[in-house]
Amino acid sequence: MSEHHGRPDRPEHHDYSEQDVQREVTELEGRSATAARIFDLRRVIGGLFVVYGVIVTIAGISPSEASLAKSEGVDINLWTGLGMLALGVFFLVWLRLRPTAPPQEPEREQPPE
Repeated sequence: MSEHHGRPDRPEHHDYSEQDVQREVTELEGRSATAARIFDLRRVIGGLFVVYGVIVTIAGISPSEASLAKSEGVDINLWTGLGMLALGVFFLVWLRLRPTAPPQEPEREQPPE
C-alpha cells in the first residue's frame, strides 16, 4: 500500500497547473466534438443508402425478362434503388440542415475568492 499526500492506494501524479489541466480539457472537448460530427450516424446511413441505391438503380435500368416475370412486370430493382437513393439523400440533407450541435460546456464552479 503506497501513500502519496496522505492518501493510501492513490497513484502518484505529476504536478500540473490548473492552466495546463484546463488547456488539456479544452483540447479533448474539441477533439470529442469533431469526432461526433465525423461519425454522425446520419452521414453513415445516408452515404450507404446513396451508394447501394446507385448500384441497385443501375441494376434496374435494363431488367431481364426473367426478373420482370418474377416481379409480375414491375421493375423492382429500379424502384427499390430510387427509394434507397431518396432515403440516402434525405439523411444527407438532414445532416446538412441540422448539423450536430457541439457539446455544451458544463458550468464550472468558481472557487471562492
